[in-house]
Amino acid sequence: MVENSRKLRLHGFNNLTKTLSFNIYDVCYTQTDAQQRDYIAYIDEVYNAERLTQILTDVSDIIGANILNVARQDYEPEGASVTILISEEPVVAEHLSNSESPGPLPESVVGHLDKSHLTVHTYPESHPDNGISTFRVDIDVSTCGRISPLKALNYLIHSFESDIVIMDYRVRGFTRDVKGKKHYIDHKINSIQNYLAKDTRERYQMIDVNVFQENLFHTKMMLKDFDLDNYLFGVDAKDLDIKEAKNVHSRLEREMLEIFYGRNINKMPR
Repeated sequence: MVENSRKLRLHGFNNLTKTLSFNIYDVCYTQTDAQQRDYIAYIDEVYNAERLTQILTDVSDIIGANILNVARQDYEPEGASVTILISEEPVVAEHLSNSESPGPLPESVVGHLDKSHLTVHTYPESHPDNGISTFRVDIDVSTCGRISPLKALNYLIHSFESDIVIMDYRVRGFTRDVKGKKHYIDHKINSIQNYLAKDTRERYQMIDVNVFQENLFHTKMMLKDFDLDNYLFGVDAKDLDIKEAKNVHSRLEREMLEIFYGRNINKMPR
């Protein structure tokens, strides 16, 4: 991990907004309609709004933020969303008088002013034509001030069954030092990979697209090792004959490569 060796002396509040966005994918082969339904039901239960709230609460603790307000929702037939408003410093709601408060939850209004939030949305989906079920999780960790979303990077990757992870990190706005000079970033970074744990870097193949002059960093990750048993639901690899196993492997590989590269593949390379 890259550490900032010299802290900036700022004039007033740190106005830099740092946003870390994830798309996390879990890919699975579901042989029958019943297995597809069971897989979606399993994902919907394991990653329901209550579990997602706990994950985001842990993220808030990791980055050193204070939770102001939580909104969560499970959906029918599947999926869940959680939004948490956070602040860098503790907020004491009693400081707001009745005349200043627009309603029974004044702390939620303060949350909007602090411009920091955590969100997660889940998208389980499947298609009967190829037997592939894909579970996608979208996560945003946006902070304003000294706290950094990069501290939660490894925890979030390990909190989900992450076959493919696509990440964007962007620093926006500017802050001023005591002499009035603008600073458009307050820490050293040339890749999101700088902040990944060693075991994560070893498990995934990764590619970067970084725009340094815009403080915009993009990293894609896909698991290196492929064990067919890890991608089957309701059936073991030993239950498939050689031809079927090869066909399933090809379907899963195509799905993962298309997600990783963001384009359809008409013919798989031999």
